[in-house]
This record gives sequence, C-alpha cells and structure tokens, in this order.
Amino acid sequence: MNRMLPIAFTALLLSAPAFGQSVDSQGAKQLSENLSRYVGKQALDKGILKVSVEGGAYKIMFDFKALAGTLPDQKLLKFDFAPYALLVKPRSDGTWDVSMDLSHSASFEFNGPQGLQSTQFSIKDGKGSGVYDPNLAAFTSGTSSMAGMTMVSQDAKQHMEVSADGGTATMAATKAANGGVDFALSQKVSNFVEAIKFDDPESGLKFPVTVKSPELSVDAKGKGVQTKPLLDLLAFAVANENEATLKANQAQLKSLLLAALPVWERIDGTYGFKNFAVESPVGTFGAAQLSTAFGMDGVAQSGTIGYGIKASGLTVPQQLLPNWSIALLPTDIDLNFGGANIDLDSMAKKAIEAL
Repeated sequence: MNRMLPIAFTALLLSAPAFGQSVDSQGAKQLSENLSRYVGKQALDKGILKVSVEGGAYKIMFDFKALAGTLPDQKLLKFDFAPYALLVKPRSDGTWDVSMDLSHSASFEFNGPQGLQSTQFSIKDGKGSGVYDPNLAAFTSGTSSMAGMTMVSQDAKQHMEVSADGGTATMAATKAANGGVDFALSQKVSNFVEAIKFDDPESGLKFPVTVKSPELSVDAKGKGVQTKPLLDLLAFAVANENEATLKANQAQLKSLLLAALPVWERIDGTYGFKNFAVESPVGTFGAAQLSTAFGMDGVAQSGTIGYGIKASGLTVPQQLLPNWSIALLPTDIDLNFGGANIDLDSMAKKAIEAL
C-alpha cells in the first residue's frame, strides 16, 4: 500500500496534458501552473510542491514536512519524512515517461484515540517506472519493485511490527469501450510477517499474535472507471474551497457530479495468501491457500455486490479439540455473500438534485 501511494500521487500530478517535447525552465513553470489546478496555488507558494528541470526531465518534488507545517499542530508531535521526488518527461505522443525512487524511511508521532501513537517505516531499494496518459488520467503501463520493507507502529494498547522481503507490482490501463478506463493491477510480496502484541490493562487482554505468509498477492481490475470526471471534481474542490464560491457554483458542481456517474462500471479485487499461518499462545492456525475477494458494480439501477472467502488445507491446534472431533473438521471452506438489484443510480441522482 505504501508503494502504491506515490503512483496515485503521480497520476494526480500528471493529469495536466503534455505541452511539447522540450524540457526547459519555461516548461517547468507551465507544468507548475497546470498542477496548481489540482493541488492549489498555496502548495506551490509554501514549497509543498516544487517543479524543476533535472537533465532532460522535470523533477517534481513533494515536501511532506512543508505539508505537515500547514496542519494543526495540537496532534502531530513529531514528523520525519524525506521529500518524495519523481522524474517525468513528455513523449512525442503526448504521454509521459515516469520514474521514481520509492526507497524511503519515515517516522511520526501524534495524539490519537489511544493516546500517543507512533509509526516508523522503511522501504529498501524501491523503484518504479511507467507511461502515463493524461487523456486517460491513468498509467497505460507501470512496474514497481522493492527489496524489502519494515513498519513498526505502537500505542498504549498494542505494538505491531510488519516486514516483507522483495515485492513487485504491475499495472496497465486502456480506454474503456463505454467511456472511462479499464485497468488491471497485480502485486506480489514475499515473506510477509505481521506480529502484534496486545496489552490492554482495562480489559486484561494480553497476548501476542503473529501472521505469516511466504507469498501475499493482490489482483485488482476495474471497468469503466471515470478517472477524468473524478479529477475534474478535484479541480472544482480546489477552485471552490470557500463556502461563498461553492454556493455560487452549485450548478457546475451538480453537472460535474452527474458526469462522474457511474464512477465505475465494475471493480473486482482479490487478496491471496500461500501457506497462511497465525501463531498464537494456544497454537498455530493455518491454511495452505487463503483468499478474500470483493466485487461491486458502480452507481447503477440494478447493481450487484459480492464478497467471498475461500480457504483450503485448513489446520487448527489439535490440543484445543477432543480427539474424536478432529476428523470432522472441514479442511476447505468457500463462503460467498452478495446482493443484487441495488439501485444506487436513482438514489445518487436524487441526492445530487437535492444539493
């Protein structure tokens, strides 16, 4: 997830069209102005976003510390996050070559619901590249990889450590037949480990749990995602951030909201684990294969939604069960839940009209 955020950020930054093949200071200025439509001019004035020329490409830098400086400081106590940078270069066909260094280390502390909370994470040898099409507002192709990652998070009641070895991801998008974008994303991470220690003095709950899997995979696909209208809505929000202009431009807002429907035609995603194991004080629970799947239609008059859990090779600690019951335990599970004939279209249009 941390490695996909920069890709989403890149998609936002390059939503402005390429404006020629030459890379120079004038082009950097024009790119900054184009990007301000989606991030606001204050982001440029306060140094949160900077565009410069580096070699034959534009360097776009996002300064997280500068952003944190604009937020209320009563909760954020500590923040250490190096600026994130990427290189972009316009191509002759109007698309952009994009490359990025995803190797980062960061830490922060803040006052949360459970009191003081802290997080540190590190991504080792992370990198990504791709081709972004501003006409689609999507990557037509993209890859990313990392050598490993770690994250430590804790509050008053729990301590969590997450780690993983190498990982790769690929993504692609094409113009959808009925408008919008069809996309596919695939990601694999090796040797995923999540160790959680619960210690709640109020309830007396105190035990460790460790989740392991030698391979975690994520696959997602979407059909007819309205990327361009959604970016138009973002630009509208930036341009109408105060209440007076928002009220004055209600008709335009309604028009943009209607243009973004159905948001997407269909989205499906699956998380999969191989040799999944949960180590606990009472023993190890496991599954040779474990996957969860989710899918739903967009805003439609007769939409569907589905959720599924599938597992094979299930095992439980035998000391928890009487001997006679072990042979009766299921080793495979396939559960599916869903709904049909869901009319979100009428509801959304009535809500937009009533704004």
